[in-house]
Amino acid sequence: MADDRTHVIRTDIPHSARIWNYWMGGKENYDIDRVVGDASAQIYPDITTMAQQSRQFLIRAVRYVAREEGLRQFLDIGTGLPTMQNTHEVAQGAAPESKVVYVDNDPLVLTHARALLVNTTREGVTTYIDADFTDPDRIIADANNILNFDKPVAVMFMGVLGHVATYDDARRIVATVMDAVPSGSYLICYDGTTDDQGYVDLCEEYTKSGGAPYHPRTRAEVAGYFDGLEMVEPGFVSISRWRPADTEVGAVREIGAFCAVARKP
Repeated sequence: MADDRTHVIRTDIPHSARIWNYWMGGKENYDIDRVVGDASAQIYPDITTMAQQSRQFLIRAVRYVAREEGLRQFLDIGTGLPTMQNTHEVAQGAAPESKVVYVDNDPLVLTHARALLVNTTREGVTTYIDADFTDPDRIIADANNILNFDKPVAVMFMGVLGHVATYDDARRIVATVMDAVPSGSYLICYDGTTDDQGYVDLCEEYTKSGGAPYHPRTRAEVAGYFDGLEMVEPGFVSISRWRPADTEVGAVREIGAFCAVARKP
């Protein structure tokens, strides 16, 4: 759980979680985040759509594994700032007894987690771990105090793995966590890809702004996070095309962020 490290919230340096919150219409951001967010949207206008569609994917994926696959444990790694329809709200809405563990090490995220990431049901458990997602062994050790690793866990990496400098290290992080959970667990993951040059340019400009670098991967590399797992239909697709709601009108436009939900055999 939270340790004794002192966190300092920097309001003069943009932060990806706060910028993402801004793109999603949230209020937990500062002037520097809005300036960089607006400049980024000029480079890649689809980024706001990507942010909004990523949350819709989260909602659909969490609801799917809770309702249709019967999972009751969720480990959301690199959760970011609370906005609307957070993981615990979706999971406990589908299955009131669900346990949800959030993982992040950003001070602003943790401040809001304490205030907002609370149970939506009496039966459920909602808590957070103050840890860097690049330290999967610590995450596993801390989460094991809350979740039962003898039963399936839904592991979530939602648009965060680009913060890992090398692809091999990102693969190692995912594999380490998935190795720790039992058969019947699921990986829910998405990330932006190099398919769209505008997104690549945005990531390069964001690094110049002083924010933590984000390294977009190829579509094949993102798909590689699911190696050894069994993808459920429709497989590895753009986030906008993973089981879109029947109420959506017209053709679903592909976005340069790809995802899957996959079961550990």
